[in-house]
Amino acid sequence: MILPPADPNLEQQVSEKPPLRDDTRFAAGKVAVFQYFTVVVFLFLISGFWKLQVQNPQYYDDRAQQNRIKSVPILAPRGRILDRDGRVIVDNHASFSLILARESLKEEHLWPIAQGLDLDLSDLQARVARLRAQPKYVPIVLKEELTPADLAFVDSHRDFFPELVLIAAQRRLYPQNGMMAHVIGYTGEISEQELDMPEFAKYNAGDVIGKFGVERQYNDTLMGVDGQRQVEVDNRGQVRQVYATKPAVPGKDLQLTIDLDLQAVAELAMDGRNGAVVALDPRTGEVLAMVSRPAFDPNKFAVHIKAKDWKEIAGNPDNPLLNRAIQAQQAPGSTFKPIMALAALETGTLDDKFTVHCPGGATFYGHYYHCHLKGGHGAVSMHKGIVQSCDVYFYNVGNKLGIDNIALYADLAGLGHKTGIDLPGEKEGIVPSTKWKLRNFREKWYAGETISVSIGQGALTVTPIQLVRAIGGLAMGGVWHHPHLVKELDRTEKPDIWGLSPANVKEVIDGMYGVVNEGGTGGRARLPTIEVCGKTGSSQLASNDFVKGAGAGHAQNLKDNAWFVGFAPRAAPEIAVVAFFEHGVHGQFAAPIVRDVMKAYFDKKTRLLTLKEQQTAAAARLGEMSHLGLPPAPDLRPLN
Repeated sequence: MILPPADPNLEQQVSEKPPLRDDTRFAAGKVAVFQYFTVVVFLFLISGFWKLQVQNPQYYDDRAQQNRIKSVPILAPRGRILDRDGRVIVDNHASFSLILARESLKEEHLWPIAQGLDLDLSDLQARVARLRAQPKYVPIVLKEELTPADLAFVDSHRDFFPELVLIAAQRRLYPQNGMMAHVIGYTGEISEQELDMPEFAKYNAGDVIGKFGVERQYNDTLMGVDGQRQVEVDNRGQVRQVYATKPAVPGKDLQLTIDLDLQAVAELAMDGRNGAVVALDPRTGEVLAMVSRPAFDPNKFAVHIKAKDWKEIAGNPDNPLLNRAIQAQQAPGSTFKPIMALAALETGTLDDKFTVHCPGGATFYGHYYHCHLKGGHGAVSMHKGIVQSCDVYFYNVGNKLGIDNIALYADLAGLGHKTGIDLPGEKEGIVPSTKWKLRNFREKWYAGETISVSIGQGALTVTPIQLVRAIGGLAMGGVWHHPHLVKELDRTEKPDIWGLSPANVKEVIDGMYGVVNEGGTGGRARLPTIEVCGKTGSSQLASNDFVKGAGAGHAQNLKDNAWFVGFAPRAAPEIAVVAFFEHGVHGQFAAPIVRDVMKAYFDKKTRLLTLKEQQTAAAARLGEMSHLGLPPAPDLRPLN
């Protein structure tokens, strides 16, 4: 059989045709995958619907309500701080705070918010990061005191930043010019370190607490309980309806023992000086005035102090944050001599007839010790030794007493211990003894060291509050009350009482009376109608030779400190005052400060007694007229 010849074109067409495949089976596979995927998605949606509508309807309904209903805090105002007569020292003023609602927060909004409110972006980001582990309902306080510009920014950006929530608040308003700054203290946002302290366990991040002074000491009393307001908001965070309100509970007012009249006089007396003034009632321990200079403006701390202001205060070499009234530990100088005299009399080491000749100095253990009067005081008894503040006389007293007897009576008067005043940060001071030196330096006490301590120098240091309490207790015949700043609180402390000989106490008090009224060193504290008793003191910071070699630039800071401590009246003390004047050189320059405070006290007392007498006389006249059937006298005051 003969085949026809092959067609070359046909062969080419066959070779170019693609291989055959099962197109129907391939399409069916794709449809099956799509169907399975659809079923999975449908089952997923059904399961979600089941959980949402059947299994946990209440849970998800609550979550939805949380997105629609928000709780806005109502900040409780702190209690006011009043003086002993009920006059307002620290009040609150209406303000606005801005909080960041974290449940609505978008991280990308932080930069424009920080820019618009003049906030530090890194600080804001750090605050957000610190609270990331906290529940979403815990807000972040952005600003406590909003300026008009801040309010305008928030109002104009409500639609853009729903996380910004504006709330009304009451903010602290402190006295101007640093008045009572160290007593009152200030408030501020709680720090991370404070959150770890047991005393602040109940507070949360962002809370404003007392940080210093009375604000810190009585924070729990002054701080109220915040309220809450439940509101309905739309998808932009705008309030549409108020559902419920739990009102805030304001903090309790705090009445101090401070007398604003005396405080103002003490503040003016220390104007331009560094140091401290403390006035107290030795019969009760109530602090009537307390001043520390230099001071600071607590209004700058009231919420969040600016970095510039903090740098200025912290960098001040005069340390304005130091409360010198309770924290300045300085040698008391000759104000310690009444304690020395009392110790000598009570121990029987010598009597008031003991006499020493003062030629201007004396030698003890191979060293010559000068008296403050170069020519000397001549023959000196105890009374003259106190009145003229003779160093040589008290060198001999200290040498006979010994350091441990001195330490015993200094300790008795409360030196070397905290007084227990209701302020944080009080210092103890130092009363040296043989045990003290062995414990701190592993060395024995040398008799020559006692000579310096005898005139309030050497290792001996006190705070102004300690010194005024010590002298006030001596004036009361051996009853030392604990100083305190708040009235009408339950006080369980009993006074320290020591059975001192009335004759010995009288001898010391008579000497202090002579200091002021018999030509002594404290004549500038004299008042015409009041028997003021007191004692001057000058305490060296460095030897005279060292001061001369220090140069003019450092000499001012090495000048002696000036002290004066006194009480009045002599027979029945009502007020004791101490003035510590840094680099004041001589105690006579501190004496007028004490005089001015005492004068203000007795002038006010006279005015009040006169007013009371007038009121009593007027009431008696009205009673007589009523008894006689006469009409009351007409009101002759001019009409307005």
